[in-house]
Amino acid sequence: MKSIPVFYTPMLVADSESFSPSSAKPGKVVSSWRRTGIPIEIREPNPASKKDFYLAHSQTYVDKVLSCEADNGFGNRSAEIAASLPFATGSLIDAAKEAISNGNTAVAPVAGFHHAHQHYGKSFCTFNGLIVTALVLKRDGLAERVGILDFDYHFGDGTHDTIRHLKLSEWVKHYSAGAHFHYPSHAQVFLEKVPELVWQFSECDIILYQAGADPHKDDPLGGFLNTEELIQRDRTVFECAKAMGVPVAWDLAGGYQDDIRNVLDIHDNTLKACWETYGEE
Repeated sequence: MKSIPVFYTPMLVADSESFSPSSAKPGKVVSSWRRTGIPIEIREPNPASKKDFYLAHSQTYVDKVLSCEADNGFGNRSAEIAASLPFATGSLIDAAKEAISNGNTAVAPVAGFHHAHQHYGKSFCTFNGLIVTALVLKRDGLAERVGILDFDYHFGDGTHDTIRHLKLSEWVKHYSAGAHFHYPSHAQVFLEKVPELVWQFSECDIILYQAGADPHKDDPLGGFLNTEELIQRDRTVFECAKAMGVPVAWDLAGGYQDDIRNVLDIHDNTLKACWETYGEE
């Protein structure tokens, strides 16, 4: 690849009016990525439609959130957040389509998906863009089997429950490390297991990879990997996926350190690992 496709628009940036930086982070991340010298190609994502959201969420919930009549995942009814939500999920949908098309990878510099359930959002997640993307790919005939590899620190309960309620398990394979790994003593076992975890998705047409920043040991809501271990995690994911021939669309996920520069450094490192794997030699 001559460059890494990044699906970004300022329209997906918003003030969450909460503790979480996730909705405001994409703009800072992309600015930081531009300074790395890694070739990235910024592409404008198409916003997800209401019909896309209805695939995974109840129509009433979707309509009320987007019209600011119901709380979003940040616990407010911000019009700014509501306007950003279609672009956030649209970014992942388009990144997944592009990764399938180029056979390698693409990036959605967004977060805030895996705690969103069918009828409600929570924990800084409003709509489950992971499930929406899987369902859009299936609907549009672009993928028969979709993998969701969630390496955020926290368990993707919304993803798990939605797969169960919508009976998607026959074609959506989901793994969330947050169900198993939490302490520094788990680091080595986790890193040794990553290749096996990735290879479980070998029969999938695409992997949606949540490259969480909050497993970092300095994160106030995380804490079991150091910087080098996070780099090793990401490098292993990309190298194994490439060896399997399964494309990867990845997003940001997590990251709550007080100094946002520390979080941006983690996301920079994921981009570097991606480029080292897929970049033109």
